[in-house]
Amino acid sequence: MATAASATPAAAFGAKTPGPAPSPQPSPASAFPRPSPRASTPGRLRASLRLGGASATGSSSVVGNASGIHLAAPVLAPLAVPKMSGTVGSQKSVLLFYCEEMRELAEKVVARNDDIELRSITWRTFADGFPNLFISNAHTIRGRHVAFLASFSSPSVIFEQLSIIYALPKLFISSFTLILPFFPTGTSERMEDEGDVATAFTLARILSHIPISRGGPSSLVIFDIHALQERFYFGDSVLPCFESGIPILKSRLQELPDSDNITIAFPDDGAWKRFYKQLQHFPMVNSFV
Repeated sequence: MATAASATPAAAFGAKTPGPAPSPQPSPASAFPRPSPRASTPGRLRASLRLGGASATGSSSVVGNASGIHLAAPVLAPLAVPKMSGTVGSQKSVLLFYCEEMRELAEKVVARNDDIELRSITWRTFADGFPNLFISNAHTIRGRHVAFLASFSSPSVIFEQLSIIYALPKLFISSFTLILPFFPTGTSERMEDEGDVATAFTLARILSHIPISRGGPSSLVIFDIHALQERFYFGDSVLPCFESGIPILKSRLQELPDSDNITIAFPDDGAWKRFYKQLQHFPMVNSFV
């Protein structure tokens, strides 16, 4: 007689009845559970950072258990960068300031260069004679390249121009260039007797303390300085650039109708040593002999 067990479909096809499933064995890792860093735990800390004027909120999860402490790195938003007024594409490349003595030359420079914009300074004096200066539209030169055309023609005008030269780089400009066509104390560059004062070194030290701008040290352009070794009188905080007007002089001389009848005379031995190499194709006379 068939039993109830043999009446099942599995028994009709001769299949074996599956046994009970084995109980799962605990894995080694489950003995020390590691909670997810994203899981909310009582030990979760939140921190708010405020950098550069921008607010960035990040979270750090601190979890303590048998395996140690796990810290999730916070996520910070990028810092806000202030926009500079010099980023406008329609603006000219260089802003040129000038002293009153150089007004005419500055206007000629701007007339010949489309990428230079002329700017003005109010030159006044107080009742006691000391300078009362004002840089017009100072807030609009931030992030711009600035140059100053100076003239140290007499000691009475040097202080007021130095005041402007020291002030311009501090107005958050991109770069500053001082154009000094004539270095007035260049002929006093050495000592011949004990007690002599080399005022060329004194003026070079004063100009070496021009403040740096956003772009780095200020540039100093001087034309035909008396002696080339005077470049070593300047400190490392400025970049002296020595230019020469001799090429322009040669070009003008060659344009003269009697250019083949020109002789160059040097006033002293120092002038001859300084410039004779640039004028070798002209006949020369040493008037100091």
